[in-house]
Order: sequence, then structure tokens, then C-alpha cells
Amino acid sequence: METTRSVMIVAGEPSGDRHAAKLVEEIRNCDPDTRWDFFGAAGPMMRDVGVEPVVAADELSIVGVAEIGRALPMFLSAFRKLVDSAAERDPQVVILVDFPEFNLKLAKSLKKRGFTVVYYISPQLWAWRRYRIRTIRRHVDLLLTILPFEKAWYAERGVDHVEYIGNPLATEVHPKLDRSEFCLKHSLDPARPIIALLPGSRRKEIVRVLPVLIAAAAKLFIDDNRRQFVIPIAHERHRADVEEILDNAVIKLALRPDTFRVVADETYDALHAADAAAVTSGTATLETGIIGTPMVIVYATSGLNYVLLRPLISVEHYGLINLIAGRKVAKELIQGGLSADNVAAELSRLLDPSENAKTRDELRAAAERLGSGGASRRAAEAVLRLVNSNDA
Repeated sequence: METTRSVMIVAGEPSGDRHAAKLVEEIRNCDPDTRWDFFGAAGPMMRDVGVEPVVAADELSIVGVAEIGRALPMFLSAFRKLVDSAAERDPQVVILVDFPEFNLKLAKSLKKRGFTVVYYISPQLWAWRRYRIRTIRRHVDLLLTILPFEKAWYAERGVDHVEYIGNPLATEVHPKLDRSEFCLKHSLDPARPIIALLPGSRRKEIVRVLPVLIAAAAKLFIDDNRRQFVIPIAHERHRADVEEILDNAVIKLALRPDTFRVVADETYDALHAADAAAVTSGTATLETGIIGTPMVIVYATSGLNYVLLRPLISVEHYGLINLIAGRKVAKELIQGGLSADNVAAELSRLLDPSENAKTRDELRAAAERLGSGGASRRAAEAVLRLVNSNDA
């Protein structure tokens, strides 16, 4: 007789949606004799693998304290729907994927109601808001981490229900096209320098960061008109925002319209083809590091957000690839340090052949610290061990 198990799984951002979808597939692969009933907050990739969307995770991806404040009614509604669904459907386990502003509160609420809680992809408590470790200690049964230093960091603070499962990106980040193929597809010249400009995956990031990157590109183009620029965007839905900013900048800076190529859902191919990149801080810095493209890390938020959040940040580096390396292998231009002059100067340095080769070697060494893959499989096995131990 087929066993049925119910699992609530909650993600709230595109990267979490991707990791959650992989985890769902691996759980089914690890235990094909069980009928798995997945439901929760699901983005498009989770929905594609059969997760029932009690809440559409696409609507929850918001950055910044002020933005979250304005969207509070939506978050409260989503929170109530998920808690009510858990009470009604009584899942064997709740899996919360990243998205700490929302998911740590959900962990507390659901654990108090007696549910088994797994947190997949540790909140970056080592970076900021360390006081939240109390929530992990009291309201999470199993914490699955994807960065190599995290398990020891938690152990030093008395949290032992932690497993390091490796980083899912270690083997998932790879281009489909080589440089020549990418250039042919997008009418670029592979013999000329290519620079990728990654403005982030949220509209607020794009609006704040992209104009600076375009202005930096203009300076680089004036210095050498052989240089070509690609703007990879995470989803086609971002194209209108990017092209509006680009059109305004082209007129303002007197650039040729064909100076830039905007490509959607081809980030890995664009990075692989690029000689250097400017990358908005986030998962993309790790992905760029795995591919091995020399980069400058950039970020800017609203003045209010920066004033509120900066005192809570307690790490030396912002970029994930720098945290993995344990040193600054990519220059960071954050908030006031982000300017067209600074970005152009750093990208120009990275285009120097000797600096470029040296940086690629450093990025390769950092990426090797992430392990050899299989993280999603190990995460699935850890979840199943916990569920089976609860059933015993």
C-alpha cells in the first residue's frame, strides 16, 4: 500500500524557488514509493515540479525595510494562509527555504503549534542580526547550511542540529553556450572585449544600480570603443524596466543604441562569454565566481534602508564569493562607494590580461571550497532521516 506524506515548503525569492524545486525533485527520487503531497509558498519552478501554491512566492520577493513595511498587509495575509493550511493539512515536516524576514517568524509560529521544522539555507546570521540565533535554537529542528564555515559558527554558539550539505550551485552553475556561440547568437564580436553588467533581480535594485553601471560603461567605451556590453536579466519580465533605463541613458550619454545587448535567462552564458563583470551583491556574486569571471561587486539601497541596516551588519565582506574565499578577491563598491568612475576604474583594471588571469585563478580556488556537488540530494536525505525518525 502506497504511503502518503504531506510536506509544507515555503520559498519567497527566485533563488529560493530554484533550490526548493530541486529539493522537491530529490525527495521524490530518494523515496519513490511514497506519494508526496507538497504545498506552501511556491514560485514558478516549484509549481512546475508539482508544489501546490497556497501562496504565490512570486509576490513575496521584496527588498528593504521600507518596502516590506508598505507590503505588510500582503505578508500578513500570506502568513495567515500558510499557518491555516498547516493546521488543516498537518504536514509531516515544514521546510522553510531562505527568506529569513518571513520564514523565521513562520518557524516560530509553526513550531509552537507542534510541527517539525527544517530550515534549508541558513539565514546569514554570521553577517547581521545575530540575535536571531535564538529562533534557530528554539524553533528549528534541523538547519541545513550551504556555506562551509556555517556549521562551525553555529556549533560555537551552542546550536548542534546543523548539517552542512554543500552548495547546490557548485554543480548547477554552468553555461550552455561557449563564447563563440553566445557572440554569434547576439551579434557580438568574440575578438573584442565583452563586459557583463548585472543589475540585480529586483526592480528596486535595477532602478538604483543600473544607471550607474551604464554610466561606467560609457566611460569604458570612450576609452576603448571596441568594448561591448551585455546586460543579463534574470527574467523576461525585467526587460521593460531595463530597456527604459537604457533608452534614457543612451540619449543622455550620447551612446549608440547597439552598444548594449539585453539578454534574458542567459546569465551563465553571458558571464562565461564576458572578460569582466559588474555584479550586484547577492547570489550572483557566487555564481560569477564559480564561472570564474573577474568581477567588481556593487550594491546600493535607499538611504533609509542603509541607515537602518548598516549597524546590524557584522562581516568584513559583503560579497558571498569574498566570504567563501576569506578575503577580498573581488572589489566591493557599496552605497557611497558605488560611482561610475569607481566601477569603470575597477573594470578597466580587470580587463588587463595579467590581472584578469590572476583573478580567475583566485576565483577558481575560492569556488573549490564549495565542494563537488550533490547538495540537493544530501538535503533530501537529511529531511527523510528526520521524517523517518519522527515516524519510528
